Amino acid sequence: MCACRCGINVHLRADANGAPKVRYIEGNRNHPVNKGVLCAKGSAGIMQHYAPSRLPAPLKRVGPRGSGEFEEISWDEALETAVSWLKPIRETDPKKLAFFTGRDQSQSFTGWWAQQYGTPNYAAHGGFCSVNMAAAGIYTMGGAFWEFGSPDWERTKMFMIFGVAEDHDSNPIKMGLGKLKARGAKVVAVNPVRTGYNAIADEWVGITPGTDGLFILALVHELLRAGRIDLDYLMRYTNAAHLVVQNPGGADHGLIARDDDGAPLVWDRQEARARPASEISTQAAMKGEVTLPDGRQAVPSFELLARKYLYPRYAPDAVAEETGVPADTIRRLAAELARTAFDEAITIEQPWTDMRGERHETMIGRPVSFHAMRGISAHSNGFQTCRALHLLQILLGSVECPGGFRFKPPYPKPVSAHPTPHTETHPNAPLPGPHLGYPRGPEDLRIDADGQPERIDKAFSWEAPLSVHGLMHMVISNAVAGDPYEIDTLFLYMANMAWNSSMNTRGTMEMLSATHADGSYKIPHIIYSDAYSSEMVAYADLILPDTTYLERHDCISLLDRPISEPDAVADAIRWPVVEPDRDVRGFQSALLDLGARLGLPGFVTEDGAAAYADYADYIVRHQRKPGVGPLAGWRGDGSENGRGDPNPDQLQRYIENGGFWESEIPEEARFYKMANAAYQDWAVGMGFFDAPQPVTFELYNETLRKFQLAAEGHGDRQPPDNLKDQIGQSFDPLPTWYAPFEGAGVELADYPLHAITQRPAAMYHSWGSQNAWLRQIHGQNPLYVPGEVMESAGLTDGGWAWVISHHGKIKVPVRRTDAANGKTMWTWNAIGKRKGAWALSPGAPEATKGFLLNHLISELLPPKGDGLRWANSDPVTGQAAWYDLRVRIEPAEAGPPEPQIEAQESPVGTAEGDVAFGEEWT
Repeated sequence: MCACRCGINVHLRADANGAPKVRYIEGNRNHPVNKGVLCAKGSAGIMQHYAPSRLPAPLKRVGPRGSGEFEEISWDEALETAVSWLKPIRETDPKKLAFFTGRDQSQSFTGWWAQQYGTPNYAAHGGFCSVNMAAAGIYTMGGAFWEFGSPDWERTKMFMIFGVAEDHDSNPIKMGLGKLKARGAKVVAVNPVRTGYNAIADEWVGITPGTDGLFILALVHELLRAGRIDLDYLMRYTNAAHLVVQNPGGADHGLIARDDDGAPLVWDRQEARARPASEISTQAAMKGEVTLPDGRQAVPSFELLARKYLYPRYAPDAVAEETGVPADTIRRLAAELARTAFDEAITIEQPWTDMRGERHETMIGRPVSFHAMRGISAHSNGFQTCRALHLLQILLGSVECPGGFRFKPPYPKPVSAHPTPHTETHPNAPLPGPHLGYPRGPEDLRIDADGQPERIDKAFSWEAPLSVHGLMHMVISNAVAGDPYEIDTLFLYMANMAWNSSMNTRGTMEMLSATHADGSYKIPHIIYSDAYSSEMVAYADLILPDTTYLERHDCISLLDRPISEPDAVADAIRWPVVEPDRDVRGFQSALLDLGARLGLPGFVTEDGAAAYADYADYIVRHQRKPGVGPLAGWRGDGSENGRGDPNPDQLQRYIENGGFWESEIPEEARFYKMANAAYQDWAVGMGFFDAPQPVTFELYNETLRKFQLAAEGHGDRQPPDNLKDQIGQSFDPLPTWYAPFEGAGVELADYPLHAITQRPAAMYHSWGSQNAWLRQIHGQNPLYVPGEVMESAGLTDGGWAWVISHHGKIKVPVRRTDAANGKTMWTWNAIGKRKGAWALSPGAPEATKGFLLNHLISELLPPKGDGLRWANSDPVTGQAAWYDLRVRIEPAEAGPPEPQIEAQESPVGTAEGDVAFGEEWT
């Protein structure tokens, strides 16, 4: 349904034939995520479950790709067909399989499958969603927003929200905002568009897209200028005092000074000598150049930080025009943040001991908190913008304290607790480690001896060194171009890459059906699994039909995307409340069967039999390491939590408890988790770590500096000449800002406007458009155009317009808005549909009045004249830069929308008349 994963109770009633049918869905009041609250998506789940677009059986393509022409086949034939494609390439060259999953919540399982198969080409959808947020958070402080943590809703007095979609984490945010409004806390929303959460904020900052980082660093400038930062917090919990080597031109310039054991050094002001940072805290120097024992010069990283952000470039008056935020507003918001954090501080009378062994009698809170997601992440400068936001809240001392941003277990996790990526392939052998990880420096890049990428998406290459979630949006384009190599089989799950999940939608559709001169497809085989007849289904050769969410087992695991809260660790399950009435299987169960047929290690026993009966069996019996499995609750004899042997009754215990398990964090361990000895010991006992993993927040990031040094000509691994300047600019060890790449690559006079999408609260990507109830809320999507743009372009409210980018041109209906940044147009995401998809009728408004902005966005930047393919992505992580789009707008004659894509055949037919539910019981 969506990634919020709210608890529900499903009511059943027998139909006329005595078969159980879903009658009503309500929120589970005991569930830790939503406490019984449901949004439109949750309440309309019945129509998701009974949607006419559900796939009926395995399908084999019989017409050209894209036609939607299929015939039904048996599961045996489907799985044996998959084996006939996958087995030969595993025996010869496993990297010829590219296995990428969409917004599923079983990535610890699908990643393990791909690792056992032996392909390096696996990732989920994070590369085109919010990897910048995740990666910047992990590299800065061991976690980020949403699944990693949340505001302290009970104590926060000032809350700033940046670019948050209304369909993600929606119920917890709505509940939290309700608490803030009830207490009179101030809510400030920073977003180019004033919808949803932004509409109910006390103050809306209508920022220009792509300039959030500049705005944030102007706030930092003001805080530093006024001396309103938490120095005690910085000295204790960050690397602000760590000494940075000053040796211009040298291979160590900008690296952290360390002792012989590799421990970072600080300067003891009292003893006037360098000491390991773990030995002292508040007596460490925060400024001044010192001489190290080996004669080198060094300064505390905080001095470099202060020099950078006190520079006039970041003054409010210098950034006001670019950001669209008046200088006085920036100064006032900085003063409000400081006043709330320091003049309205919170004290909790709770003793605790830090990892240095120092005892504290109280917990000090800074009641300022932040939340952000894809709006600031999906830019080519998004990684550094996200780093800037984390820097801001750390300078205020408002991370992991009462009233501030709080981590959810098992976070925070330092980079050192994460693996590095692996790509070493051998025939008939698993990868030696996980595909995805966190590089510590150029030595961890996944490139060959010639410097070429080892992954099809070019993740962990010089083009995207810290692409910790992969680059799913580049897989199809790279595979068709044979850059860096060709593949044999593309295997996708729950990823509508032939429509709204791809940039350059028409181009992607053409790539999926592209052929060689002899007529053979450039991607020889495409396997796809989905529950519904989506646009991507039409381009697959083999369909493995998935169940709906009410017909399956699922595991919301601590190994994957947990549902914990700041005061408690939690995980959950789904279990089937009704049996499928079609020949479909849960994808994870089908993948287990496929793994067994391929004989993958871990999927078969010593005698070659299937190791697991289905996904439910896997959830209970699989162990990632001794005592640690997919679920943490009721292990062993049922009395053990976190660690323990598999318990055959585990799923039943979850069902009896409402589908979830929750265990509270001890009182003394609930704050300052990154440095709290009680929390670290508790985390080890739970199985999160095998030894304590305290986190030192990295205001100055040495990993980024290592890549800069490589670009400056140091080390055994150096980037190609064409990427050196890009890496030098974007890998600044202190958060920085640079103009988004698309805007820098076009004539702004030709494309003076921004165009972005917003997520409607009642839809989750494309899946809501076959839901008869939700379609009544969002069945079509106009382009909302600021009033001044409407007038200057000669547009009519309710009329039509051409929107033109460097890549494409679309015709769309337009409506006037006065609730948007004056240079920014917007529309709802993923409402437009291809005719023939989703079992929609030929005249459905989604296909005749809806449209996609994706047609204007290329996966590649405008050509630079060097003959190279430059990805439209963040150069640090590879994050797809959806929101960098620059356009112009012109009047057009009346519709329909363009481009018009030819209809696909529907393997499930078309729903006739109105789709209704409930009349059978009236």
